[in-house]
Amino acid sequence: MLENKKNNQIKAGLYIVATPIGNLEDITFRALEVLRNSDYILCEDTRHSIKILNHYKIKTKLVAFHQHNETKNLVKIFNDIKEGKVISLISDAGTPLISDPGETIVKKAREEGLNVTPIPGPSAAIASVSVAGFDAKFYFYGFLSKKNNIRKTELETLSQLSCTIVLYVPARDLKKTLKDLSIYLPAREVFVAREITKIHETYYKGYPDDLLDKVDKQSEKGEITIVISNKSVELKNNSDETSNLDKEIKLLINKMSSKDIAEYLSNKMNISKKIIYQNILKLNS
Repeated sequence: MLENKKNNQIKAGLYIVATPIGNLEDITFRALEVLRNSDYILCEDTRHSIKILNHYKIKTKLVAFHQHNETKNLVKIFNDIKEGKVISLISDAGTPLISDPGETIVKKAREEGLNVTPIPGPSAAIASVSVAGFDAKFYFYGFLSKKNNIRKTELETLSQLSCTIVLYVPARDLKKTLKDLSIYLPAREVFVAREITKIHETYYKGYPDDLLDKVDKQSEKGEITIVISNKSVELKNNSDETSNLDKEIKLLINKMSSKDIAEYLSNKMNISKKIIYQNILKLNS
C-alpha cells in the first residue's frame, strides 16, 4: 500500500469518524485532524455535514454516501485507499454505523485487507445510558420496524431481555412507541432523551403509560433516544395475592384484551395496571 501523500502522519485507509450529536463543540481534536487531512469525506447529506466543516474551517471535499449508493462506489473508494489516500466516513450525527449507513463499506474494506480505523466520539445511545440511572449493562437495538407484525415480534422478544434496552425513535413515533411499551414492557421504567446536547435538550422518566400524559407536542420534535430499565415492578403483597391475581387473569385471558383485563382487575383488586400487564405477559409466555 502506498503512503498517504496528503499527510504522511496519517496512514492511508478508511476512518470511521464520530461527529457531534448536537453541540458542535463535542468533537475530538483527533477527529478534526483526520477530517482536515482526509482526501475526501463520505457523508449521508452534504448539506448537513457542511455545517460542521464550515464551523471548523475545514475545506475537505464532501461526497454523498448513503444507503442508496453505498455499494455503487466501493471499487473507486478502495482503489483510492490502495493508492495512498485517507478517506473518512461520517454520519449526520454521532458515531457512524450505529443505526446509520456504513456497514457494507466497513465489511468489504476488511475483506480487502484495508486499514479501517475508528475515531471515537459522541453517541446518543451511550450519552442516554450514562444519565438514565439504570443498569449500565445494556442491549442496543436501534430503530424498531415500521411494519406492525414485525414490530410486535421485536417487542415481544425485547420484553424477554433482563438487561437495560436502548431504542432510537423517530420523533413522530414517540407516542406510538410509548403506547407499544405500555403493552409489551409496562412494568419497566423508561427514560426518554430528546435533543441531547442541543438547545431544547429534554429528559423524561417514568412508566410508559405515565409518560404518555407527560410528553407534549414539543417532545415529538427532534431526535429521540429511549432507555428501558432492566427491572420490572414486583408485586409487593403476599404470595396469596399473587396467586389470586393469576387466577383472575386466567379466567379472562381468552375473553378480553390485555388492556381491558388490566383496566378491570386494577379497579377490582386495587393493583397497579403495570403489575397486571407484567403477569399477563408472564402467563402468556
